[in-house]
Amino acid sequence: MAADEENTGSLKQQLAKLFEASLRATVPEELDVEPLIAACNPRFGDYQCNNAMSLWTKIKGKGTEFTGPQPIGRAIMKNLPASEMIESCTIAGPGFVNVVLSKQWIAKSIQKMLIDGIQTWAPKLPVKRAVVDFSSPNIAKEMHVGHLRSTIIGDTLARMLEFSNVEVLRRNHVGDWGTQFGMLIEYLFERFPDWEVISDQAIGDLEAFYKASKQRFDTDPGFKERAQQAVVSLQGGEEKYRKAWAQICEISRRGYERVYQRLGVQLEEKGESFYNPYIPEALEALSNAGLIEESEGARVIFIEGKNIPLIVVKKDGGYNYASTDLTALRYRLNKEKAEWMIYVTDVGQREHFEMFFTAAKRAGWLPADDNMYPKVSHVGFGLVLGEDGKRFRTRSTEVVKLVDLLDEAKSRCKAALIERGKADEWTGEELEKTAEAVGYGAVKYADLKNNRLTNYTFNFDQMLNDKGNTAVYLLYAHARICSIIRKSGKDIEELKKTGKIELAHPDERALGLHLLQFAEIVEEACTNLLPNVLCEYLYNLSEYFTKFYSNCQVVGSAEETSRLLLGEATAVVMRKCFNLLGIVPVYRI
Repeated sequence: MAADEENTGSLKQQLAKLFEASLRATVPEELDVEPLIAACNPRFGDYQCNNAMSLWTKIKGKGTEFTGPQPIGRAIMKNLPASEMIESCTIAGPGFVNVVLSKQWIAKSIQKMLIDGIQTWAPKLPVKRAVVDFSSPNIAKEMHVGHLRSTIIGDTLARMLEFSNVEVLRRNHVGDWGTQFGMLIEYLFERFPDWEVISDQAIGDLEAFYKASKQRFDTDPGFKERAQQAVVSLQGGEEKYRKAWAQICEISRRGYERVYQRLGVQLEEKGESFYNPYIPEALEALSNAGLIEESEGARVIFIEGKNIPLIVVKKDGGYNYASTDLTALRYRLNKEKAEWMIYVTDVGQREHFEMFFTAAKRAGWLPADDNMYPKVSHVGFGLVLGEDGKRFRTRSTEVVKLVDLLDEAKSRCKAALIERGKADEWTGEELEKTAEAVGYGAVKYADLKNNRLTNYTFNFDQMLNDKGNTAVYLLYAHARICSIIRKSGKDIEELKKTGKIELAHPDERALGLHLLQFAEIVEEACTNLLPNVLCEYLYNLSEYFTKFYSNCQVVGSAEETSRLLLGEATAVVMRKCFNLLGIVPVYRI
């Protein structure tokens, strides 16, 4: 058991443990030195320990026996504990220790994963419970392409954290409270006197309903007054108004569910209304901490370096985003005991988050040091653009509804599959499921493969292309590996127990090493909240496999068993990557 315990964590973490032992032996008096391990240029090795230079800067002049960084590097190399992981080490330049991993150890690690499961390759993160706050549409408005990014990015971050054994509270912070409900409720009463018994169909398109009520609000002073009074009645808890509000929320919710179902996204709704009762005590806590001041009739928190204050109570006594967000943060820290709060919204909201995070730090709710837990992170993302380089809209300049977009991706995929004669080979259900997996997967991957901070252009032809860095190409690559294994006629489950992986050919070793780097890639993607890091890994994995398959005969070769197992390991890791990206794999194409 003890030996197994040491083998947990990513490849990088395992190497770091060895170098940590060496550093303790090399410079026992420097207790705060962390091992600096990085992948290195393949010409020199697989990994590198880069501590010598910074250590020399730290210890020279302290009466040390060392005369420079290179002797320190040599000592670090000499003091490394014996390990089956390492085949050889060399020194380069000013004390870099280059490490070549043992291919027997790489092969053994892959084989162990095939038997024990990919979960054994989950990285270890320093956090137990996190909140991922994502999607968060507004009630009575259709989900549009702008919500796509928050939903997809948030879901992937949640999946990666869950895989890393973090308990994730997936929160849908919907806009279900506020002044717009006055006009919606009043318009409901006016249009449908029997509103309590009408169906969703009667109300029809909520977006159109919203626009019609807004037009009445803007043009009819009597209606506007009734709408403003309705807000007061709703917030005062009057039953008729609460019921009407709940009905509007429920119709909206059913609309979102259609999108979440297509995307395979799980969320727990805790909207603005949920936190509303807790706002007074949160504001009292901020006030007691001396943060809230009166300014021009409003109650505000001044933030150093910002020209405008953070308004927490408006002039009319109403609450706003800042009051709700601070309250929600306090609830998540104290009631839900979360250690990491992650907010996924567009980059346009960055300043709001910076300001309310700063206020929480000043109140003592969060540590001043951003690297300490509990902590908060704003995951900003850029715009989705159309072909014209402007915000993605329909021809009638409306924002694009998400349901329509996903349906079109699926129908284009289905048409392509029918064109390739699959309707004759497959059942109707297989055709539908494959079109869905590939269509929705293509939309997700086209978003996730970009650094989230950049804008990206939405282009069906590009995302549904079966060549290049697309989901279609990667799903097909996975299906091809499954087909190779099927055609071999071998029972892969049996081979896992009886066969042995050998990495004799350089392309076998390169593929094996890349497979083993999966855990540290997931760790990096989680730590920096960047799903594109995982996409890049997945695309490179398929490239490594292609190179291996081009140069190493699999079926019918003397090495068939080993190579089938390497193919199976590639398919297992690809499937886990798809799973983390929210993409459903396909096995036949």
